[in-house]
Amino acid sequence: MTEPLVRSADEIEYEAVDAADGMQKGVLIDERDGAPTFAIRRFVLEPGGEVPEHTNAVEHEQYVLEGRYTVGIEDEVYEVTAGDSLLIPADTVHWYRNDGDELGAFLCAVPNGDDEIELLE
Repeated sequence: MTEPLVRSADEIEYEAVDAADGMQKGVLIDERDGAPTFAIRRFVLEPGGEVPEHTNAVEHEQYVLEGRYTVGIEDEVYEVTAGDSLLIPADTVHWYRNDGDELGAFLCAVPNGDDEIELLE
């Protein structure tokens, strides 16, 4: 049986995302915490930050928490802002860019397990 978990924001450790410039990731909850199905992560995209074109082997569901930034998904480009939601299916080409002067942040839910990332640039 899974045990309940409550974690405060100051307990989350953030680390730079290797393939990105100006992006950090904090794992809020995942299988190491007993979550049986999904992981929730928080990403922060600094002003001027960008993530190159890539694909992931698993789907992503995202919710924009703050800021405004650009997301490319396949051949479409979107300006997203706080309150917007995104579904990025598995194996879909996507990228991020923050041309503004304020931080962008989003939650990302993914299935637990392996996620192979393929950089396209």
